[in-house]
Order: sequence, then structure tokens, then C-alpha cells
Amino acid sequence: MKVTGFSFIKNAVTYQYPIAEALRSILPLCDEIIVAVGDSSDNTRDLVASIDSRIKILDTVWDEQLKRDGKVLASETDKAFQAIGTDSDWCIYIQGDEVLHEDGYDAIKTAMHNWKDDPSVDGLLLKYRHFFGSYDYVGAEGGWYRHEIRVLKNDKSIYSYKDAQGFRKGDNKKLHVKPVEAYIHHYGWVQDPKLMKARFMVKDTIYNAQNMSTENIVVPEDFAFTLVNALNVYTGKHPAVMADRIKNITWTFKYDTSKNRFKFKDRFKNFIEKLTGKRIFTYKNYKLI
Repeated sequence: MKVTGFSFIKNAVTYQYPIAEALRSILPLCDEIIVAVGDSSDNTRDLVASIDSRIKILDTVWDEQLKRDGKVLASETDKAFQAIGTDSDWCIYIQGDEVLHEDGYDAIKTAMHNWKDDPSVDGLLLKYRHFFGSYDYVGAEGGWYRHEIRVLKNDKSIYSYKDAQGFRKGDNKKLHVKPVEAYIHHYGWVQDPKLMKARFMVKDTIYNAQNMSTENIVVPEDFAFTLVNALNVYTGKHPAVMADRIKNITWTFKYDTSKNRFKFKDRFKNFIEKLTGKRIFTYKNYKLI
């Protein structure tokens, strides 16, 4: 069984994306990894190339015509996926601000072996923890997605959907997936306030085609707190590859969880989940089988 990882990245050094940790987190499961490295203005390419000899770089140029609704992110994902050879059975996708927790390795390996030759299974569904502000807090609002497809069969009819959050195949069909007890840690919002503000400006460029300068940024003192209504304290373990980055954090973020402000729909969903163990009215870009 051959497994290939794939990802895309641009300007990871400037915006402190943990791309090195992301790629290292899937290396133990992969025979090789293909990374679409965009036309960066920093030394992102050198960083990616220095990680491991099993990583192959696909040099790309981001299409300016796709800088609306995040379509360029899906385009870059597809470039990396399509570059995977036909001899690979499974493909593991990781984004530049995601890290796979090693506690899930065995479950993923078992699932890949179990479902490799089953044509009814398109991929594997992983769980998510979304961190915000620092490595001590996770998002508690309903808007944080709890699951996403990150392991795929090497089926070239599969493509990245919308802004690269998930995948579809053929004529806009949802993928049929098996759930796996494995966690992705999403660290995209663990940044110092100035970089977080800069990220919003870059996001405006990617989603709205509005070019905005990230120089001389003025950040309100309470900027980070205006972006979330509810966080929970995280007391579990982080992936081992994150140890140095967590140790070298250069800012302080403290959040009073007693002041969480849940919207009515979130309070209702939380009540039903506590009562039944099931989360209702959750968007699912996949079909569980």
C-alpha cells in the first residue's frame, strides 16, 4: 500500500503558518508528500525543501483571476492532488495551518488497510480541534466545523470543493467516507494580534479580490476578543511536532471563559447534544457509510 501526502502553501514564513509541523505530522504515514508551493515573497520554498527528502515541490503561480471566494485555494489543492502518481492507493491532505495528532496514526493506518479495496469508500473523515489566540483555548461556537475529509482514495475524479475545506467528485457528488478516531489540530488563528490582523487583510485579497497593504497595521487592543464569542480551555496534549513552536510563543492571550456568549442556536444545539449525544443541524460536506 502506497500513501502520498499533499498540500499547498504560500508565504508561510511571513504569516507564521506551521507548514513544517504540518508536513512532519503526516510524514510517518506517507511514502512521499507533494507540496504546491506558490510564488512566495519569502523563503517558504527553502523551508519546505529542507524538511525531508520525501517531500517533492511543485512550483506554482497563484491565478489572480481566481482570487474571489477562495477559489484559488481549491485550485492549488487540485494541482498538488493531480500531481500524485497512479501507483498511490491513498492520499493524505494537510493544509498549512493544520497538524495531525500522532494519537490517530494507528486508527488511520487500520482504516486505510480495511477500506483500501472497497470501492464504496472514497475517503476517511477526521475530527477537528480549532485553537484560537493561543495554544490554551479551542473554539466553542457552532461555526467551527468538527469533521472534515483529509484522507482520500487516489481517484482523479475527486476535486477540492469551493475554498478547499472539503472535496467532491464527478458531477458535484459528496464523497462516501468512514469516520476515524483521529484529530487534526487547526492552528490558523493562533497568532499575535498584528499577524492576525494581517491575515484578515490577506483573506480579503483571496476572497474578495481586494488588494490591501499589510504594512503599518494598527491593531486595536481588544482586536482578538472581537472575533470570538466563546472559547473553552484545552487541557489535552498537542502533537509532538508542535513542542518547539508552543514553547517559543512570543505573546500572551488570556480569555475569561465565564464570559462566553453563545448564540441561541448554539445553546439549543449544545442542549440537544448533551441530552442525546448527537449534534443536530450540522452542515456535512460528505456522506457517512
